[in-house]
Amino acid sequence: MSLSFTRRRTAAAILTAVLLVPLAACGSDDKKDSGDKASASGAPDADLTVLAASSLTDVFKTAGAAYEKKHPGTEVTFSFAGSQELAAQVKQGAPADALVTADTRTMDALKSDTGSPTVIAKNRLVIATGKGNPEKVETLKDLADPELKVVLAAPEVPVGRYSRQILDAQKIDVKPVSQEPNVRAVLSKVELGEADAGLVYRTDAATASGKIDAVDIPDAQNAVASYPAATLKTSGNSEAATAFVAWLSTPEAQKILADAGFQKP
Repeated sequence: MSLSFTRRRTAAAILTAVLLVPLAACGSDDKKDSGDKASASGAPDADLTVLAASSLTDVFKTAGAAYEKKHPGTEVTFSFAGSQELAAQVKQGAPADALVTADTRTMDALKSDTGSPTVIAKNRLVIATGKGNPEKVETLKDLADPELKVVLAAPEVPVGRYSRQILDAQKIDVKPVSQEPNVRAVLSKVELGEADAGLVYRTDAATASGKIDAVDIPDAQNAVASYPAATLKTSGNSEAATAFVAWLSTPEAQKILADAGFQKP
């Protein structure tokens, strides 16, 4: 082997080594940057399923979009229903990661299935009437008029229980024409003109402000609904679920809830 060939081979090896060093360093930085982005979200990437009370339908769609924007590796899917239906789903082992109900009673009955709950918002009831309030409903007592078609949620539904609580406290006897499985069903009956009035959450009435009227109920005659959120013990994404539930109490999430008419916990 000639000396010149040996020198050329040595020079080529040195040049290759010099070129590879910055490439390796660049690759190391890329991995570091990628790791920083993953950790910046504060939660691992995951596809989360959240069971949530019907009255959270609109606000949680907004909240979910905000959460996904802040946590680009996470996708949040909501399943909305009456709290009693959600509780039944949990007991039946429905695959989900977190639960938010419209009352503490339902959540408390699921202690063996959930983590420690945190109340994220509160709500109050109003009387929903047809647009323009054609029947001139002004107070809870007006709901006792036998000529008035009143619809309430079923007694096992949180809003139905709250409705009977405030009516009983005022000794008002209301005979509903139907008892619905959730608050959105009550609202729909009024919207469609199938009922003259119904008791719904203030936030639900706000979502249909162009289709119905809302008559306020004085605080002294009203009920306060609390919304607890908790992770589910059967979740396959417990860390990500914990992060989402915690986020619901952050200023960002609380502003979204407040903008939708919910009260602070």
